[in-house]
Amino acid sequence: MNPRALAPCPSSPNCVSTQAPDKDHAIAPFHYRKSRAEAKEALKEVIRSLPRMQLVEEDEAYLHYESTSLLLRFVDDVEFLFDDETKTIHFRSASRTGYGDLGVNRKRMEQVGALVGGKL
Repeated sequence: MNPRALAPCPSSPNCVSTQAPDKDHAIAPFHYRKSRAEAKEALKEVIRSLPRMQLVEEDEAYLHYESTSLLLRFVDDVEFLFDDETKTIHFRSASRTGYGDLGVNRKRMEQVGALVGGKL
């Protein structure tokens, strides 16, 4: 079992997580059929195609990216946690500062889900 865990979302509306208990922050996880290593590489390939996403930490079952906004240079943290038992990729995308995000974190993760679709 991986000792890592995703932090809960704050009460502010600038975070989405597959592990959030409330509908305002909740979002569906990704599922994979391939090996964890293959699924992780497929996800990394999709993330590389997105602008201003930088990988800052990685281990066998975890990826942490920083996403920097174009104009005001705000940084969001995007984390992925691979659960090999259930073949599930849990994730959290959250703004570091401010209160609202105009839905940016949810839209980003929906876009990643659409792009990664059948590749996992």
